[in-house]
Amino acid sequence: MLKVYRGELLHFLADPAKVELEDSYQYIEDGLLIIKNGLIEQVGEASELLPTLDSNIDVVHYENGLIMPGFIDTHVHYPQTEMIASYGEQLLEWLENYTFPFERKFSDLEHGKKVAEFFLTQLLDAGTTTALVFGTVHKESVDAFFSVAQQKKLRMICGKVLMDQNCPDYLSDTAQSGYDDSKALIEKWHKKDRLQYAITPRFAPTCSSEQLNKAGQLLAENPSVYLHTHLSENKDEIAWVNELFPDSDGYLDVYDKSKLLGRRSVFAHGVHLHDSECQRLGETDSAIAFCPSSNLFLGSGLFNLQQAQKFDVNVGYGTDIGAGTTFSMLSTLNEGYKTQQLRSEKLSPFQSFYLATLGGAIALDLEGTIGNFSKGAEADFIVLDYHATPLMDRRMQHCTHLSEKLFILSMLGDERHVKATHIMGERI
Repeated sequence: MLKVYRGELLHFLADPAKVELEDSYQYIEDGLLIIKNGLIEQVGEASELLPTLDSNIDVVHYENGLIMPGFIDTHVHYPQTEMIASYGEQLLEWLENYTFPFERKFSDLEHGKKVAEFFLTQLLDAGTTTALVFGTVHKESVDAFFSVAQQKKLRMICGKVLMDQNCPDYLSDTAQSGYDDSKALIEKWHKKDRLQYAITPRFAPTCSSEQLNKAGQLLAENPSVYLHTHLSENKDEIAWVNELFPDSDGYLDVYDKSKLLGRRSVFAHGVHLHDSECQRLGETDSAIAFCPSSNLFLGSGLFNLQQAQKFDVNVGYGTDIGAGTTFSMLSTLNEGYKTQQLRSEKLSPFQSFYLATLGGAIALDLEGTIGNFSKGAEADFIVLDYHATPLMDRRMQHCTHLSEKLFILSMLGDERHVKATHIMGERI
């Protein structure tokens, strides 16, 4: 069963920070995307591919827009959807005053399903087709999320939060119960359809050494699952970790001692990292989720992208709802650009869109599965509309280069500029 889409096409082949710019992407002004059974079959010039198609095949033509792979969100909390935009705190106070009370409700499976339905609809409206997602401490939160994601045929990664200290009693598990619950969820959901599991210690302060070691054991027993946690987001948090784990050589080392670093380990934030920590992340093929909206909102700091690149650390973008204030990856690119400006460093639009697509796929060890239009990849893609708002429409009239178009999309774009979202080739 072939599906064929025509229009302006862009996807990335490599990291623009590592190769010559022109070798990092493929751009076709009038291209065809040919999809067979939900997977990419071929991409190329419309003039070359159209004559090879049967005359009875329907070609969907998207004009005045850009067809590109769906966005990938490498760090987001679905249970925090309804507490987005909570005023006035930095990380630790914000967790205590807002986050924990909201997460309490997710012991109820039906509540979880309702929030998951809304959350996933918001992501898809914003052009995000894959995300690495925090649940809560409750097994029900993961069952709810995965059951809704499965119905929508999405590639999603989620996990039950592990917390056995420095948290409210009503959100606490134990090292053993966290292990047992996570193991059961892995057996139930991991690799079921397009779903994958992430072992999810909230962050070092809420996990005993015993719990982190059990997480490491679980990871060793299930090498194809993910590890998803927070790292070096806020200076007070880092000081607290140093107090709680005096035998460790810094925040990352707490996780390293429990054998939690690796190819499928994703650490959110990494705002305040030492070179030695970046070197260790690079050596172990671990990834950082860069969450500019959240970092600015909570006053956490400005992520050092160039430091991560220097040590060859995999980086993807995260919206970090609900400390992040937008589901839109386009709006997140806007915030990312500004964080680098404040560091007196440039973030090119090519680099931004790479991080939101192929960069995110590499961070999640899903290169070749999602993130670009390579043959055999899953056909999750979006269409960005150059004319969705009068302001963008007017600004685009003065464009001469692709880089300018991409920059305008990333500065002026939001959910309104996502004309269509497709999952496995189907417009949803």
